[in-house]
Amino acid sequence: MGTPETAKRITAERTRLARLPQLRHWITQPLVLAVLIVAAGWTMRSTPAFTAADLSVDATLSHHHTPPRTAVALLINVVFSPVAGVVIIAGICLFLLLVRRSPVNAFATGVVAAGSWVSSELFKLVVARHRPDSAALFDPITPEPGTDSFPSGHTALAVALVIALFLLARGTRWQWPVLVAGTAVAVTVALSRVYLGVHYPTDVTASFLTSLTGASFFTGLWNRYGLAVLARLPFLARLGPVPAPAS
Repeated sequence: MGTPETAKRITAERTRLARLPQLRHWITQPLVLAVLIVAAGWTMRSTPAFTAADLSVDATLSHHHTPPRTAVALLINVVFSPVAGVVIIAGICLFLLLVRRSPVNAFATGVVAAGSWVSSELFKLVVARHRPDSAALFDPITPEPGTDSFPSGHTALAVALVIALFLLARGTRWQWPVLVAGTAVAVTVALSRVYLGVHYPTDVTASFLTSLTGASFFTGLWNRYGLAVLARLPFLARLGPVPAPAS
């Protein structure tokens, strides 16, 4: 049998996300950032000069399509699609819950990842920017008409996963490798969306901001209510330690 010190260390590891780093004003600050992002989105949508400059980047890349690059971009299109995103987040949470026996880490990771990602969908609805016109591209690969261009959901998913996994690895030797590798993946996803011509450069840039804004709100929400909600699910204690919520 392990020593009490070992048991305490294992419990601490399994509940490492019981308290997440958060903004001091975790409601007002994300709200102000959200308003600024929406204002920027509306400006991009309603200013022809901005749209023309954005579209010129997509059009230029459309002249430089190659089979290998296109294959990678299309693979990313599938891997970071909405359906795949749900599967990825659910898979991570189930692994933490059933294999690592860590209900706290599982739910905290799910809340941050899903909350950050879903936030982007709200911005899409409010901004309602049209996607790049495929007719203006030399080689339109996957035309996607519609008013859901700002921000990019694929990129927002990648950024949300990076944030959640970084918080999970925070304080361990994996912290910086996760951040560096995750950032590289998120940037690659962003570039692939512009390469395919389904998003403007400003769309994918905004995705980093929307996911960070969502994460800054949901970390505070988790700290305020997370453990209290888990305490109402007594069966979770059979899967791993669940600390009592702070009074």
